[in-house]
Amino acid sequence: MADSPLEAPASAGGAPGETGRPPFDTSVANQARIYDYLLGGTSNYPADRAATDAVLKVAPELGFSARANRAFLGRAVRHLTAEAGIRQFLDIGTGIPTAGNVHQVAQAIAPEARVVYVDYDPVVLAHSHELLAGTQAGPTHYLDADLRDTGALLAQAERLLDFTMPVAVTLLMILHVMPDSEDPYAIVATVMEAMPSGSYLALSHLGSDLLDAEARQGFEGIVSQSAQQQYVGRDHDQMARFFAGMDVAEPGLVRVEEWRPDAGSAGAGKSALWCALARKR
Repeated sequence: MADSPLEAPASAGGAPGETGRPPFDTSVANQARIYDYLLGGTSNYPADRAATDAVLKVAPELGFSARANRAFLGRAVRHLTAEAGIRQFLDIGTGIPTAGNVHQVAQAIAPEARVVYVDYDPVVLAHSHELLAGTQAGPTHYLDADLRDTGALLAQAERLLDFTMPVAVTLLMILHVMPDSEDPYAIVATVMEAMPSGSYLALSHLGSDLLDAEARQGFEGIVSQSAQQQYVGRDHDQMARFFAGMDVAEPGLVRVEEWRPDAGSAGAGKSALWCALARKR
């Protein structure tokens, strides 16, 4: 694992804490780098690894959850591209690039698929060149933007995507770092209101009812003391609210590993993440 700090790019965004973005601080664990570590990446630091290792002792299912979430992303994008005919993707909360990024999955099926990645983390920005290797027919773009600044994000995205044609919006493992005080339901509704009929929303989220009480308390205690972002788990009913007025695709709101699993993957583990894919009417 890499221990030498990456320099935060000059264009990494506003002042620390502006619109909720965390400062570049390798001494405190960060969600993007924790996820990278769980997936076997190298863009993380001792604080990220220490916090993650401590969490895995009290909630070992979170390691499987990260891998299952990445697999869900691949299955959802393949379905959206091959079966739903989607050719535009807005991936918000991209995270540090790894294998199977949205453009790689989509453009293997439809080379003309366009992808806009969005994140506000300076480490993600430092690796954003890895997200820009699209095809001549299907370009990819990266926006350094904060989901909380929804209007600005959408204005930038609309210059790169055609909002008169369906768009698949992916919000994987991002909304659970937004407390109710930031009204993530309104933010998701605003994003989807900007999308035309026939667009899709793919979402995954930490389930408060998928961890037992002891694991949840241990996880929350470690995170509160060692991480930049705090995690807010939501239960099945709370998750369903994100898809109000939309048509949820089969098999509905389920654990990430249960969403149209690949053959032979059953029984691999139990995640702590709810997920669903829904179509805007």
